[in-house]
Amino acid sequence: MKSDISTSAAPLKGLGAPLRSSEPARLVPAASPSVHLLEEAADLLVVHLDFRAALETCERAWQSLANDSLAEEPAGTYLEVKCSLCIVGIQALAEMDRWREVLSWVLQYYQVPEKLPPKILELCILLYSKMQEPGAVLNVVCSWLQDPDNQRLPEYGALCELHLQRVLLPLGCFLEAEKLVMGSAAFGEEQRLKVLQTIHAARQQQKREHSSSQEVQKLNQEGSFSHKFLSLLMLLRRLWDCALSYFLSLSFKKSLLATLILCLLVVRFDPASPSSLPFLYQLAQLFHRIRKAMFARLYQLPLHD
Repeated sequence: MKSDISTSAAPLKGLGAPLRSSEPARLVPAASPSVHLLEEAADLLVVHLDFRAALETCERAWQSLANDSLAEEPAGTYLEVKCSLCIVGIQALAEMDRWREVLSWVLQYYQVPEKLPPKILELCILLYSKMQEPGAVLNVVCSWLQDPDNQRLPEYGALCELHLQRVLLPLGCFLEAEKLVMGSAAFGEEQRLKVLQTIHAARQQQKREHSSSQEVQKLNQEGSFSHKFLSLLMLLRRLWDCALSYFLSLSFKKSLLATLILCLLVVRFDPASPSSLPFLYQLAQLFHRIRKAMFARLYQLPLHD
């Protein structure tokens, strides 16, 4: 369990800035069952490191929260307890390496992305970007940022900038990033100019990486073609060596016969034609003279006085 904690807790390291949402919200001094369950879940998470039990306790607290007396309390107190339960549940899921379930688990209690508290949304952005899957929260964050009520919140500007740095730019959504910067009142003129320069630099870097990858791919293709061409040449050379060694191993008569057949095939000479008889006669006389010149000495009888 402890070895898994060090790895699964990695997404939650450094989540304190800028909204400090990595810590559970301040517990309200109320004696309601949901508050007691919240305190129990936080104790299981931090002290006992029993993450499964902490998650189950949060879910029981959600079930009791609907009929809790806190619903009659001021809205701030009720929402604070809900947010704290979500934070504990998100941390428990991350510790169990079930971080992919975080977004769906949170939305089953808030129903729509626009109703997510800023602390919860920030925690989801940081978690999924840390795990190299920022695309999972892209639509949720866009819906939240487009809501008019959320645009009046003091945390809106920080979430816009976090969305740009952790979601849009890593995904290469440069056009969406420029629209967000130009259409949002959360950015001042100086800050807007600085963010646009950052977007431009990220776009140029992506183009350079894309061109570099294309060049590497082209070189690999050329190298593959050269290798195939050399293999073909080596194969042809082996075939030529085999054919040459075969013909050299034949006897003289077989070589002459092969040469004659090759001439007939190349010149398209018809031996059955009457006009070809003088040529065949001369060719036969030539072969006879060659044979007589080469083997005459072998058949000479010794002369005696």
